[in-house]
Amino acid sequence: MTVPRTALVAGYTGLVGRHLLAQLLAGRPYANIRYARIKTVGRRAPPGDDARVEALVTGLGDLAGMRERLAADDVFCCLGTTLRAAGSREAFERVDFDMVVDLARTAHAAGARRFFLVSSVGANAESKVFYNRIKGRAEAAVRAVGYETLHIVRPSLLLGERDEPRPGEDFAQKLLPAIGPLLLGPLAAYRAVPAEDVARALVELAAREQPGVTISTLPLR
Repeated sequence: MTVPRTALVAGYTGLVGRHLLAQLLAGRPYANIRYARIKTVGRRAPPGDDARVEALVTGLGDLAGMRERLAADDVFCCLGTTLRAAGSREAFERVDFDMVVDLARTAHAAGARRFFLVSSVGANAESKVFYNRIKGRAEAAVRAVGYETLHIVRPSLLLGERDEPRPGEDFAQKLLPAIGPLLLGPLAAYRAVPAEDVARALVELAAREQPGVTISTLPLR
């Protein structure tokens, strides 16, 4: 039986978010979930004129002020940046922690039951690595919100074409796929992964009626 729902996608202009929005609109391959309405949250509206899409254009700085407009069943958070792109640790934290947590809290207050968070392999609130520490803190804060269902996906380096140049990642995208087959057992989680596969994993998890908190690496089990 198909269940019509409303999805909210934040970070849809990013590498994972673009693929996720396309897959949600396509409605495949998991037919038991159908999103009759998809809200996007970001600085600009997505291209196209699909009647199912409602673009909420915002800088994400004051989500609490638009709580009612964020009402949805399922929230997909693909927000994220890099230290290089953000320009400072403070700016990075505003995106990868403050905005993520504000989204989770505001959408939950508006009635959302399920939250899907794209985090990162190595996320750990106690890590000495700043990036991993912020990701871990964000995970912990979202867990504390109290969603009925919380899926945290921890991919490694994302493969795909980005809108903005990231020289370090461009080099890694060429190197890591070559050594991926050597990463076996627990190290398999550190293999570079196409952003499209991360989006597909989110859609697959959405099709599962699985309450509680689930942390997944790729490939999904």
